Amino acid sequence: MLPLPESTAPLKSLVIVGGGTAGWMTAAALATTLRGRYRITVVESAEIGTVGVGEATIPMIQLFNKIAGIDEHDFIRATQGTFKLGIEFVDWGRVGDRYMHGFGKIGQDLWTVRFDQYWHKLHRAGKVQDLAPYSITRMASRANKFMPANTEVANSPLNDIRHAYQFDASLYAKYLRGVSERRGVRRVEGTVARVVQREGAAAAAGQEGAITAVELSSGERIEGDFFVDCSGFRGLLIEQTLQAGYETWTHWLPCDRALAVPCESVTPLTPYTRATAHKAGWQWRIPLQHRTGNGHVYASSHVSDDEATATLLAHLDGKPLADPKPLKFVTGRRKKAWKANVVAIGLASGFLEPLESTSIHMIQSAIQRLIDFFPDNGFSATDIDEYNRQTQFEAERVRDFIILHYWATQREEPFWKACAAMPLPESLQHKIDLYASRGKLLRVDGELFTEDSWLQVFVGQNVHPRSHHALVDLQPEADVAAYLESVRHVVAACVDVMPSHAEYVARHCKAPTVAGA
Repeated sequence: MLPLPESTAPLKSLVIVGGGTAGWMTAAALATTLRGRYRITVVESAEIGTVGVGEATIPMIQLFNKIAGIDEHDFIRATQGTFKLGIEFVDWGRVGDRYMHGFGKIGQDLWTVRFDQYWHKLHRAGKVQDLAPYSITRMASRANKFMPANTEVANSPLNDIRHAYQFDASLYAKYLRGVSERRGVRRVEGTVARVVQREGAAAAAGQEGAITAVELSSGERIEGDFFVDCSGFRGLLIEQTLQAGYETWTHWLPCDRALAVPCESVTPLTPYTRATAHKAGWQWRIPLQHRTGNGHVYASSHVSDDEATATLLAHLDGKPLADPKPLKFVTGRRKKAWKANVVAIGLASGFLEPLESTSIHMIQSAIQRLIDFFPDNGFSATDIDEYNRQTQFEAERVRDFIILHYWATQREEPFWKACAAMPLPESLQHKIDLYASRGKLLRVDGELFTEDSWLQVFVGQNVHPRSHHALVDLQPEADVAAYLESVRHVVAACVDVMPSHAEYVARHCKAPTVAGA
């Protein structure tokens, strides 16, 4: 017989320390999910700036919007947002290379074998060249076109359009604050001066170091049963107070600095983010309605701050609208994202550079895990351990996908040669070995990136398998070629009927004009 928990009483109050994207996403989701039965307080200081680099997302954010009851067009207007069909990678494999990691499927599977296996056979024979013609999001991106999936059209690529968003992170936090406050969340302005922890007999009951309150510099005391640390890199609760520990991944991801700067927007309004590789890092470009967001992620061991700044400014599409904002970081993860009665979400839980726009998604997935394992007053150690295990698994699998971009390169600069030669995590090496043999793409336990995502990076950066699946040869090559051609033709016809990205935005979610933009 299982022992009964010491307490199954519900919690009464939840305190989120830190605002920004992580804090207000957490507040909006929990305020909706908990239906006003818990007291939710966000402690936020206007004096503490936010990083603000996470302006691009991946399609799973649509699920967050649904949970939080957010209207897509309203949110796009409020955040000066645009739509996103994928990420374009420039100069990653070799200087001059260009490919798109598009959302959604590549082709249509034929019989019992994945589409890409047939493509590999014809590619090795020199009879097909690029993957792009078999992806509606990649071809629409090339044409600067956009529309959401048309669910009324069956068996059509138009029914398989997967999209995400590009938006102003500060406006997004402001928008979510409004959503949260309308649902009863209380915001307290102030900085935390002292963290109060539980002591004595209560601490001995399995909640050693549990936090009971935060005291602000104003003298106000904010008490809570449960705390969410959204304080950014410093990890005020999870690290500075509870000392959860940090596992660094700089030996695999050596970039340690970034510069961010907005510039004037230019036409056309592209429905994708761009990542351009440079001498010792890469530059992002995120088109919004009122401006373009830009940044340079780089390794300070290979390039100076001044040179990195010059590189960034030399590759802007328009006039810069501010001075570049510097940021230092250490890639890695918190060893325990949940410890005692504190969960770290966002940068407080770890950092992976925004190469594949995963920052906001990992906030979203942490919130969903928190909902899945939402505690009562007993704080089950088993639940906390599983939350931490799932958090670790997700972070490591996203890490592997990002490392692949650095490893799969033929560039000759010292930085890139070192990346291509570095020992890899076993989990990533296993995926590479399987793919190198016969193009097998492995996805484990619902990890974030799909087989089609891995395929696009492998192929886009000139990594091809030695052979293909044995069952591919059961189909006559002429039939396979005809099938691939039919898929290409259907995708092209669908793209032809789509409106331009700019037209769609103007018609459905045009944002107010910003003075000076």
